[in-house]
Parts: sequence; C-alpha cells; structure tokens
Amino acid sequence: MNSSRRSCLFIGVLVLILTVLPLMESQAAKKKGGKKMIITSSAFKEGELIPAKYTCDAEDISPPLEWKKVPAGTKSLALICDDPDAVVGTWVHWVAYNIPPDAEKLDENIKKGEKELPGGMIQGSNDWPRIGYGGPCPPSGTHRYYFKLYALDTMLDLKPGATKAQVLKAMKGHTLAEGQLMGRYKRRGR
Repeated sequence: MNSSRRSCLFIGVLVLILTVLPLMESQAAKKKGGKKMIITSSAFKEGELIPAKYTCDAEDISPPLEWKKVPAGTKSLALICDDPDAVVGTWVHWVAYNIPPDAEKLDENIKKGEKELPGGMIQGSNDWPRIGYGGPCPPSGTHRYYFKLYALDTMLDLKPGATKAQVLKAMKGHTLAEGQLMGRYKRRGR
C-alpha cells in the first residue's frame, strides 16, 4: 500500500472515530441520565441551613424550588426529598411526580394531603406516612436534606400516594437528566 493510500485510510478512520465516538458517549450519557439540571431555592443555597419555616419547628411548609436545563424530550419531572442521615436509614420527606415538563418552579407551601394538584402534578407518600411534604425534624444532630429532581421521557403510570420506591422503579430507564439541591437542618437545643 503506497503512502498516499495509507494517508487517505488513516484520515478516513480518524474522521469515523471523531464522528461516531461522541454519538456513542452521548447515547451512554442518556441511558445513565448523565445530563445535569440545576435546582435552586430562594430560601437557602446549596449546603446552607434550611430556614425553620420549612421544618417541623415552625410552619412545616415546602420551600420554593426552581430549576433550569430541562432537556428536550422531557415528558414529566419527578421530585424526591430525603434525609440519608436518619437513624432508621434514609427518611423520605416528599415525593412528587408527573410535574409538567414546562414547569420551571414549585412555589412554597404546596398543599399537603392533596394527591393531585393543578397542572397534573401528583404527590406521593412520605415516610410518616402522609401525602405531600413533611419538613426536616431530626431528633438530634445536623442532617442533610436532598431535593432531587429527575427529567423523564415518560409520564409515570402511578396512582396518587406512591412511595419513593415505587416512583424509582417506574422511572427506571426513563431518566434523561438529574439535579439536586442539599440543605441542612439542626433543631435548636438538640
């Protein structure tokens, strides 16, 4: 094989690799939910203390949440808030799903006990077990609370009141992107 043909072959293989490899990586990232969304709250920043207003020590209402970078093809969003520092294992504080994909936020004080909300959002059961949000209420020490948002390529075919485990099972293979916000809380005198 002459050097001219080798050069052409080398360039052809190089073009193929540079074209196909990014597509393969993109598909792998999609399958793993590798894209990231940004979730924030006007009530607290990443890693900061959650104001008492949103806990069992005060009004115990859900905090305001906003998000960005929802990927194209999203059919619904799901939200799970939990505390991995609970003595009994991870404690679930809030489960919500079938949030409309064009929603960019949840206002504070989403109604507790309301299974289905305007816009199609459905609330699941927390670990008390009650429908809707149950704020931080650690018996001792400082706990972390993760608000995890998932962009899904489907609507979840679950009845109102579904548990975190049921939502995670239904989401399997459908996550396009994820984002999380972590806040902390410690009760006074504990």
